[in-house]
This record gives sequence, C-alpha cells and structure tokens, in this order.
Amino acid sequence: MSETMKVAQLATELLALAKPLAAFDMPLLDAHGATLALDVLSGEKVALKSGSRIRSTQIGLAASLGLDRLPTRPQPRVVIVSAGDDLVEPGLPLRDSEDEYETNSWLLTTAVKEAGAVGYRVHTIPENAAQLKDVIEDQLVRADLLVICGESHDESFSLIFSVLNELGKVREVLPLIEGSGKHSYGVVGPDQTPVVSLPGDPIFAYISAELFIRPMIRNMMGLYDIHRPVIKATLTSEVLSEVGKHSFIRGILSGDKPERRLITPIENQGDLIGLSDATGLIVIPENESGAKAGAEVDVLVLERRFN
Repeated sequence: MSETMKVAQLATELLALAKPLAAFDMPLLDAHGATLALDVLSGEKVALKSGSRIRSTQIGLAASLGLDRLPTRPQPRVVIVSAGDDLVEPGLPLRDSEDEYETNSWLLTTAVKEAGAVGYRVHTIPENAAQLKDVIEDQLVRADLLVICGESHDESFSLIFSVLNELGKVREVLPLIEGSGKHSYGVVGPDQTPVVSLPGDPIFAYISAELFIRPMIRNMMGLYDIHRPVIKATLTSEVLSEVGKHSFIRGILSGDKPERRLITPIENQGDLIGLSDATGLIVIPENESGAKAGAEVDVLVLERRFN
C-alpha cells in the first residue's frame, strides 16, 4: 500500500536524487543549451557567469574571446517510457472501447525538452514483466534520468513498480495532491540511474512533471533557477479544494490594471484542452478548502506571457 507524502517532502527527496552532472570542456557549438560550470574571465572581469544557461549570445561572446571550448554541465538525457497494453499510437485506429491514444510520452518528452533536457520517447506494449524489464534495461545506457508512466487509470502501475524494484530500489508513494495518483521513485541499474514513475492520467502526469521532474532536470544542469516562478494574482471566480491535499488548479493569467494580475480558473479542469490553455496553476495549500473570488492566491506560472 502506498504511503502518503507531502508535496514539499517528495520534491526534496527527488532533488536529492538529481545531483548535478559532472562538468567537462565542451566544443563551443556543442555547449549551446548546456550550463556554464565555471566563470569565464575577460581580463579581470567576469564575462560569462557560472550557473547560467549557454545561449547564442554567450556562444558569440566566447568566440570573440578566442575560446573554442567552454566548461559546461551537459543537458541531462531523460528517457520517457510509456507502458501499457491499451495504449495506441496516434494515427492508428482504436481497437475497442478499452483503448486510448498514447499521450504521456508525447507530452512528457516535450516537457522535459522545454525544461532543458535532451528527451527520448519510448512507447512499449509489454505482455509481461520480463518484456518491460528488457525495454528499461536497454534504455538505461542513454539515460541520466528515467521517467515512466502507464495507462490513464493506472492499471499498469503495479507492473511498472514491480519491474523497477527488480532493477533497483524504488519507493511507492501517494503525494497529497488532489486528484493525482501513485508515484514511485528511486534508483535502478548498474549506474544507479534516478527513476520516477508518474500517474497515468496525462493532466496529473504533467503537473507532477512541473512540480518534480523539471526541478530535477534543472538541478542536474547546475542551474540556479530550478523552479517556475510563483506570483500573486487575484481570483476572478471561486475555487474549491479538498482539505488535506494540495490543489493545482489550471487557470489563465491576465491583467485589468498594470499593477494587478488576474487568474481565471478554467471551467473544465478534467480535459487536455483546459491544460493546453492554462498559463498558470492556482496553488491552494493543503490546509485550505478553496478561495473566493477576489482573493489573492499564489500562481505557479507556466507561461511568462500574459494577455
């Protein structure tokens, strides 16, 4: 049976698994997108600051200083595995009412790329534990982090968890997030590769990716800004939450005055259209039952552009 765990505790334990990757000198063009591991000086002045993401302007500056290599922490290689026998690849017909289109690997692979990682997508339909174990072992050779999930109703969670436990040491938990499902985390394989399994429901898989996987990736890169920004905004309508659990309610940020930001909860919280439209997550702490219209709330910003 899963043990319950607070969001902050799970985030802390996952960050402990995501140690910064080893630094090495990288050819200038290859360094694009990685993190600078040491200050780069121009005379006595710091020209490039350690811990910053290397973008095109930093590449140009390094070249102007006569450098053809930079000391960097590379982008983590994150393998996304989606496993389940009822998952059908987009573009193919559904076979029966039990089938669903495989969504999570597409969603999460692009999410980890947006966080700064190199993402690899794997979809598998294992007939048994041995087949899934083979798939995971094959992927470990190119993974700094493994993220795995199954079908939307979590039917495949037990299979995934048992296979991960065969390959390493993994802990099963139920984070105190309203509507979410089981997670597991630990290390697997000969190199003790960090692994996290997420709920099969795409909405909650994405929320967990924002809360847990994105900070892990950015910590592995050695970046300073590992978390999304959280801002204050005024609710335009009431939201309800289950006491005892954190809620992350999808909303759209806007502003009616230059100095005031508004957050409008999306009406249908249960579909991917709403998730796609969301520019922020309204954060309701576990000791509150919601918030009324006009209340000021914390919002985790998914997009920096406001309408």
